[in-house]
Amino acid sequence: MKKADIGLIGLAVMGENLVMNMLGKGFTVAVYNRTTEKVDAFVDGRARGKAVIGAHSIEELADSLNKPRKVMMMVKAGAPVDALIDALLPYLEPGDIIIDGGNSHYPDTIRRTVYVESKGMYYIGAGVSGGEEGALNGPSIMPGGSKEAWAAVKPIFQGIAAKVEDGSPCCDWVGESGAGHFVKMVHNGIEYGDMQIIAESYHLMKTLLGLSADEMAAVYDEWNQGDLNSYLIEITRDIMAYRDADGAPVLDKILDTAGQKGTGKWTSEAALEFGIPLTLISEAVFARAISAEKDARKAASERLEGPKTALSEDRVDFLNRLKQSVYAAKIISYAQGYALLKAAAESYGWNLNYGGIALMWRGGCIIRSAFLGKIKEAFDANPGLENLLLDPYFKEKVQAAMPDLREVVSRAVVSGIPVPTLSAAVTYFDSYRSAWLPANLLQAQRDYFGAHTYERTDKPRGEFFHTNWTGQGGNTTSNTYNA
Repeated sequence: MKKADIGLIGLAVMGENLVMNMLGKGFTVAVYNRTTEKVDAFVDGRARGKAVIGAHSIEELADSLNKPRKVMMMVKAGAPVDALIDALLPYLEPGDIIIDGGNSHYPDTIRRTVYVESKGMYYIGAGVSGGEEGALNGPSIMPGGSKEAWAAVKPIFQGIAAKVEDGSPCCDWVGESGAGHFVKMVHNGIEYGDMQIIAESYHLMKTLLGLSADEMAAVYDEWNQGDLNSYLIEITRDIMAYRDADGAPVLDKILDTAGQKGTGKWTSEAALEFGIPLTLISEAVFARAISAEKDARKAASERLEGPKTALSEDRVDFLNRLKQSVYAAKIISYAQGYALLKAAAESYGWNLNYGGIALMWRGGCIIRSAFLGKIKEAFDANPGLENLLLDPYFKEKVQAAMPDLREVVSRAVVSGIPVPTLSAAVTYFDSYRSAWLPANLLQAQRDYFGAHTYERTDKPRGEFFHTNWTGQGGNTTSNTYNA
């Protein structure tokens, strides 16, 4: 019997669609699911007549694979992944490869890579983006882990990945240990930011301009023809135009409470760990959190007053400003995300290809957009680019759009319309471009109450001083540290 090129465990929607994608590209795939009825239903149904091998046990799956065996897990993140690894190992041999294609937290992938390699096998943590449509037709794949395993999985991953205009696959080796899942995590954080930026533009169009769903669909369609061309703008246009059975917009019937699976929160937690001001993405996470407090918000709306929101009469001018504001905020969100990637790479010794990451995000994934080509060009021109805002193209775009962003945020604040990510974009830009910030007062306060010391402007960096502010303290100081 012919053996399979790869095995896949977990026949939920993503797993099934990835298998169908692989089969369509000429690969033979062995499949296993803990509920074996799913295996039979898939093999006899959707995959009937295709080069698929159904397995009713992990041992049977392992026996059906070409060597080195490649087993891809598409199961829920967390303990189920660890349990499945331990179940797989007894049936694998040195040189075989375990792949985690789920949304695992990158520290888990770092740990699992060490563990699996200690058993003589290789481990890949691969971020997969694009949802069920991407899984079927071509996702963005971000693999990292055991570099020795890349050559064996490269033909399959690049074969099924989305392709950009020149045919380049939206998949390449990201880096060591947990790099693949870290990049996927940052991708998801940027996705949170993009979605919230768009949601705020919708809020302003609906509340400040009084636009109908059809009018907003036309605006997003126009935006999608230029710099803002992207999957998220495209689907926002389609959502605006979609009607329920009674002819009313479905969007107006959806409760305003957003869910989240945790990857945005992980991105914010990583930013805190590395000391990176990921303010816009974090505000997007918190925006979902406060949206979930629907009952509390409804009660508060009856007791707390804000300004009366008057409809704006300058629709065309405001929409032009809003378009530029969305673009500027998007640039700043990516600048923060890339700063986090650079900090993690330095900390873990990962050799990340920043332009290559932008290419991987160009197609297949949720944040795919024409905009990413400019990011690739920026890092191709200057691989050591410190911050995306310092690239000539993005510097010019952001500075040209900042007056519009300031005007839009000001109008929103005066009108009592919350715009957390647009506001965060302005604040980050102004903070990053400031040669002086009032942190000297913070250091004085810390030294006053905790003897934490401070550096002086008239002394070399790295020298620390303490002042006996009250005249009653001593000369003993606290250790200098950064948390």
